[in-house]
Amino acid sequence: MPEKRRGRGDGSIYRLTDGRWRGAIDVGWVDGTRRRKVVTHDTRKQVVAELRDLARQAHDGRVSTERTPTVAQWMERYLAEVAATTVRPTTLRRYEQEARLHVIPTLGRMRLDVLRPHHLSALYQEKRSDLSPASIRRLHAMIRRSLTIAVRWGLISTNPAQMVDPPAMTRAQIHPLTREEAERFRRAVEGDRLEARWLIGLLLGLRQGEALGLRWDDIDLDTKRLTVSGALQKIDGLARLVAPKTKRSLRTLPMPLGVVDALTQRREKQEVERAKALDLWQGNALNLVFTTHIGTPIERSNDYRSFQAILAKSGLRKVRLHDLRHTTASLMLERGVPARVVMELLGHSQISLTLDTYTHVDARLLDEAATLIEHLTGGR
Repeated sequence: MPEKRRGRGDGSIYRLTDGRWRGAIDVGWVDGTRRRKVVTHDTRKQVVAELRDLARQAHDGRVSTERTPTVAQWMERYLAEVAATTVRPTTLRRYEQEARLHVIPTLGRMRLDVLRPHHLSALYQEKRSDLSPASIRRLHAMIRRSLTIAVRWGLISTNPAQMVDPPAMTRAQIHPLTREEAERFRRAVEGDRLEARWLIGLLLGLRQGEALGLRWDDIDLDTKRLTVSGALQKIDGLARLVAPKTKRSLRTLPMPLGVVDALTQRREKQEVERAKALDLWQGNALNLVFTTHIGTPIERSNDYRSFQAILAKSGLRKVRLHDLRHTTASLMLERGVPARVVMELLGHSQISLTLDTYTHVDARLLDEAATLIEHLTGGR
């Protein structure tokens, strides 16, 4: 039997047989039933502190009188009521998969207010054999967000995920095209049916989904402006336009003359394709700039294969499609374009992301800066 003791006006506190301490406090009545919040810690002092904090929150009406859900129950509620309305459909599917495969089987039966940092740390250690550090960090981010909402709704008083560090992740090396390779790539796409798509990737650094999701409504050839308003994604087998990745991903960019000319030609070619397709034309319901010959959205996998074919045809080394975006940033930084401007162009959420990603460019700029300051101070 646990050893029970009374607290100092902070609810019932007692010691468990395993040496830990547990306490409870009344937070109200629901349908004639008393609702209590239970907390468990390694020391009595921790229990007393949390109970006092709960008492203050209850007095201010910030503690929920709902029965504390299990981790599984909370995950289901969070996904249905919060994530479903705040994240992209593809992100929601990933959250659902992470909860189903990794969280609920291990922690699902545990009550939310009993969840502690060491439980999460143990979960991450267990998953190291199955998941990469990057995947574990994404899992941790999902758990942390869900528990933040639980705190906000008064279901728990603290977020244990905020006290856990997920595995460190080594940033992958990027391999953008050099200036000479970028020139060869540009020559290779001249006259290509989708030349504008490749120039937009190279010169403006749009993500694949952003480029494939461009609509003619986003293009103003007169003012030479292009607006990134969304991204093309396949959801439940259907191509759909979804909201930008972040708020800063929604951006309006000036278009170089080469892009303007290529888009003008693209519009003309699309009209020719529409006329040739006759009854096969699918109507291009999304008003996309880049479509197949019959007006359907371009599959990401086909877009990737086309890119690799261009590289092979022009004798360029094999790089990732995303490296076109890295090429845009790298070449601009090498030419002295301020990192803040590059950040706005790429739609990065923070300038630290821009600087951290392109540290290899910074090294070259440092060499140039050292030479420049030597000249400025009278050196050779």
